[in-house]
Amino acid sequence: MQPHQLSSGDVIADRRADYARMLEEGGEPEAAAELMEQALELVPAWAAGWYRLANYLEKAGRADAAIVAYRKTLALDPEDIFGVTLKLALLGDAATPDRPPSRYIERLFDDYADRFESALVEKLDYSVPQKLAALIASTGRRYEHAVDLGCGTGLLGPEIRANVDRLEGFDLSQNMLSKAADKRLYDSLAQADLSLAPDLSGVFADAARHRADLVTAADVLMYLGNLESVFAIVGDLAASGADFAFSVEDAGEGEGFHLAPSLRYAHSEAYVRTLLACHGFQILKIVKSVIRKDGGKPVSGILFLTRKPA
Repeated sequence: MQPHQLSSGDVIADRRADYARMLEEGGEPEAAAELMEQALELVPAWAAGWYRLANYLEKAGRADAAIVAYRKTLALDPEDIFGVTLKLALLGDAATPDRPPSRYIERLFDDYADRFESALVEKLDYSVPQKLAALIASTGRRYEHAVDLGCGTGLLGPEIRANVDRLEGFDLSQNMLSKAADKRLYDSLAQADLSLAPDLSGVFADAARHRADLVTAADVLMYLGNLESVFAIVGDLAASGADFAFSVEDAGEGEGFHLAPSLRYAHSEAYVRTLLACHGFQILKIVKSVIRKDGGKPVSGILFLTRKPA
């Protein structure tokens, strides 16, 4: 049994877990936690069960007990496929990690792929692809070779394809890449991990450095904290004179980044400006805008259009 498996493998434990979920959805997290504890007495090595228990305890206001359950989850699942390290950081029990576990992000979007576009576009008023494409179009350039980092299901592809001769896409999730392939807009699609150094990321596995005159990253950098690895990858991807267009969630004033309750990272304009300067990119335009909704509330973002000098 895999540690992330939703079923415990025990019929009675699964039944209790299902009832617990119904109680939590009905607004009774304390009762849900009690029933989940009973399920875990039968299957104490069920990582997903401990994660559910931790969630219920957290919603019931029992932070200390939730921390214990999250730590039990992590002990059973060292790869941290549930992103427990992020939860512990928000609860004040651990330092904020520079980036989330790659396995957590991969599983998150593999599971989310089938409903990603309907949830993001129809329910959350997601608008980054259109706004980023408008920024790119403002240059008046036609691009020979574009690389879309964190392409997801390919929402940016239709917005820029007409002005790009060759379009590559990279994403950590194979299921998201499969959805992007269905659009038949990308000339190549491959898996890559933007949290790794350029040589290990997968972006250069079958292609040369400095091949792109346009690099994009639409709504992906919020799934990374420290952006050094991404900017190193972009620096190696970009040819002289290339444009780099991307978005971040706006952290407001300050010099760095922080982890939001949504388990996404927000970055300050000052932090991004410093990275751009360090990697030799000039800022052409900055646009601050609402980029989506979260919990019914607007999420503020910053869109950057930058250029690597010729």
